[in-house]
Amino acid sequence: MLQNVEFLNPVLALVVWTLVMWLWMYATRIPAMQKAQINPDEARHPGTYVDRMPPNVRSVADNYNHLHEQPTIFYALMFFAALTGGADHLATLIAWIYVGLRVVHSFVQILSPKVTLRFMVFALASLTLFVLAGKEVIRILT
Repeated sequence: MLQNVEFLNPVLALVVWTLVMWLWMYATRIPAMQKAQINPDEARHPGTYVDRMPPNVRSVADNYNHLHEQPTIFYALMFFAALTGGADHLATLIAWIYVGLRVVHSFVQILSPKVTLRFMVFALASLTLFVLAGKEVIRILT
C-alpha cells in the first residue's frame, strides 16, 4: 500500500483541472455552435466547421485535447514512482511544478495569441517531465 498518499495529490489536481477545461470547453462551444447555426450532427468530425468557430472557442477545445496528450506521461511517471518507492519530497515538488505549468499553459493558450509564450510554458513543463523521469531512472538503476 502507498505510504505517502499525498504524493498523488498533483495527479488529482491535474485531473480536476482537465474536468474544469471540459466544462469551459462546452460552456463556450455550445453557444458558439448555436450562434453559428452549426448542426451538431454535421460537425461530428474534428475541424469540420473550424472556420465558423471563434478562435477563443477553438483554443479552449485545443487546450482540453492537449490535456489528454503529454499529461499521460506525467500520470504514468507518478504512478510508477508511487508504486516503486519514488514518492519522495523532490518528486512531489516536481509534480506540483508540472501541474502549475499546465494550468498556466491553459490560460496562456486560451487568453493570449502569443504562441512563443505558450511554447515556453510548454517547454518548461516538458523539462519537468524529463527531470522527473531522469530522477526515477537514476533511482531505479542505483
